[in-house]
Amino acid sequence: MFKRIYLLLILSFTVTIAQANKSILVDLSQQRATAYENGRAVFSGNISSGTASRPTPTGSFRVLEKDIDHVSTSWPKPNGGAKMHYMLRVTKYGIAMHLGRVPNYPASHGCIRMQNGFAQKMYRWANVGTPIRIVGHGRGRVSRSAFSNFRVTKSDIRRLRGKSSALDAISASPHAARRVAVRDSMRGHHTKKRRVHRRSKKKEKKLTLLQSLR
Repeated sequence: MFKRIYLLLILSFTVTIAQANKSILVDLSQQRATAYENGRAVFSGNISSGTASRPTPTGSFRVLEKDIDHVSTSWPKPNGGAKMHYMLRVTKYGIAMHLGRVPNYPASHGCIRMQNGFAQKMYRWANVGTPIRIVGHGRGRVSRSAFSNFRVTKSDIRRLRGKSSALDAISASPHAARRVAVRDSMRGHHTKKRRVHRRSKKKEKKLTLLQSLR
C-alpha cells in the first residue's frame, strides 16, 4: 500500500516538473504560436484564430485535455461532427488548439487552428496542464514573411534569460519573445543553406580534379 502511494507521489512530482518548464504563447496579431521550454523558444508555427464575429479569447489558460482524434459535439450546429485532430482543449466552453486549414488571416469559429506538421508536433510536446498565454488581436491578413524582419538584440536575450519562467518572460516582453522564436526557427534554415553550399564546393573541387587528370 505504502509502496503504491510512494510511486504515485513520484509520478505526480515528475509530471509537475515537466509541465513547469513548458508554456505556449499564441500571438493573434501575428497569427503565430510558439512553444517555450525553460524560457527558450523551441519551435513555432502558423495558426488561424477566430474571426471578428467569433474571436478567440485572450488571457492565461492551461491545456485541459488532449485528444488525437477529437470530434466536436457542438460544431457545426446543432449536433456537431466536425473533426478536430490533435486537439488541445483550452477552455471548458469549446475553444481548443487543433489541426485545421490555416490561411494568413483569422478564419475559425474561435478555435486556434494549427498547420499540418506543427499540430502534430505541438500535440506530442504539450502536456495536460501546460500553460497557454493568448495575446494580441486577430484583425486581418498577416504577412508570413514579416517574421524575417524581426531582429534579436542582446538586450532581448538578457531580458528573457533573466526571468524565472517562460510565462514571466512572455509577459515581460512578448515582442522580444517573438523575435527569439524567429531567430531559433531561422537557425535551421541558415544551417541547411551552409550544408548545400559546402556540397556544391566539394563537387566543384572534384570536377576540377578530374579535368586536370585528363
